Amino acid sequence: MMIEIHSREAEAIIRRRMSEGGFKDAEEVIIEALKSSPAAETRRAVPRRPAGRKSLAQLFADSPFKGLDIDFERDPDYGRDVTL
Repeated sequence: MMIEIHSREAEAIIRRRMSEGGFKDAEEVIIEALKSSPAAETRRAVPRRPAGRKSLAQLFADSPFKGLDIDFERDPDYGRDVTL
């Protein structure tokens, strides 16, 4: 793959980063920039739902029990007596 940089500003930034040390060539500068970009973090942080799968909110919204006035409250658990 060949990448051409037409922006003088981008070229200047790459040259400056290489002259500061830590990068042997422009490819390393670009790779590091791509790894640290916010877009890459966003893609990793937000998992994609497979096609045909509903979100949890959609699952509850489409529930067959919707509107049946079912009480899902539990009796409080007071624990048990323990002899120490």
